[in-house]
Amino acid sequence: MTPAQAFDALYAYCAPALVRQAYLLTGRRDLAHESVERAFQRAWDHWPEVARDPDPPGWVRAAAHDWALSPWHRFRRRHRHPEPPPPEEDDRALLEALLSLPPPYRRTLVLYDGVGLDLPDTAAETEASTRATAGRLMHAREVVAERIPELADPAELHGRLAELASTGRARAPEPAAVRGGSERRARLWTRTAAAVTVVLIGSTAMTLRTAPTHYVPPVPPGETVRGVPPRVAPGPLSDDERELRDRLREALHHGPERLTPQAY
Repeated sequence: MTPAQAFDALYAYCAPALVRQAYLLTGRRDLAHESVERAFQRAWDHWPEVARDPDPPGWVRAAAHDWALSPWHRFRRRHRHPEPPPPEEDDRALLEALLSLPPPYRRTLVLYDGVGLDLPDTAAETEASTRATAGRLMHAREVVAERIPELADPAELHGRLAELASTGRARAPEPAAVRGGSERRARLWTRTAAAVTVVLIGSTAMTLRTAPTHYVPPVPPGETVRGVPPRVAPGPLSDDERELRDRLREALHHGPERLTPQAY
């Protein structure tokens, strides 16, 4: 198989399920589709690494979940308004219970009870210890069971998660379009990097051309600069200058009324 054929096969195998998982993590269909598309674009960018990975679906799943749970989405205008909730009341209750969980707990629950990973694999994918993962799983189950008592059974919870993920549209874009988007993004970043490099080279060349090539020592005090004599500090006052200063100071207080305004 060519790399494109192998990528398309992986995409056809994983993309629909990943869209459903990302929807359980975010409660947004548009963000779920975007997360899967970005994950596969990243996989195509790193295809030699992904192709040699022992678990290519797990590689893409981790990338999709990371993008879906990124905290930066809250600052995007398109994600400030909630999407319409599921039409069924039971689905709305389960989705609200999931979204009330902290993201690491929500991801642990979806991976273990939704995807069906075992505890060590769930811990590895969420970058947590097995003990911490078990604690997150139990807490998430307790929260869901408190809101929806009939989902206290893990088998029932697994089935309801699958039903909730299957509601609405789950169609992903074609793999060729995903590969094309990845290649366009790579070209854009390459051109941007080239433009920044050219600007840096130009700035460096301009700096080297305009920078002084030798050391110019500062002019010491008392030296003539381009024919301008240095400023001479005033010396002691003469007798006439002291007499004039005293007369000026005395006239300031005892002079005509126009020199001393009166307050009314």
